[in-house]
Amino acid sequence: QVQLVESGGGLVQPGGSLSLSCAASGFTLDYYAMGWFPQAPGKEREWVSCINSGVSNTYYADSVKGRFTISRDNAKNTVYLQMNSLKPEDTAVYYCAAVATYGLGKCGSNGYEYDYWGQGTQVTVSS
Repeated sequence: QVQLVESGGGLVQPGGSLSLSCAASGFTLDYYAMGWFPQAPGKEREWVSCINSGVSNTYYADSVKGRFTISRDNAKNTVYLQMNSLKPEDTAVYYCAAVATYGLGKCGSNGYEYDYWGQGTQVTVSS
């Protein structure tokens, strides 16, 4: 059974940091591009970052560039999102997603390109 489970969310003050994890089971992460998609209340889901399979090139939305870092540990079948210098507007439920690319092509910023999704983890940035 394919499953993605996010963890690491919580309440943090502006300027603080959180590290999110997305643990995959039921498939081998090596061949999958992974993305992170936050959704704030009343807003559409957006894309903030993705990482290719294979050479693991990374990509970021302008809103998080320089603050967020995506990485993967294929041995642990886990993808991470390190979030620094958090702002109140980063508040959202963060979902990870996976799509099989087998090292080909660039990971996408459109959620419809992804096949598997986790249940999300809440990130709240507030003083």
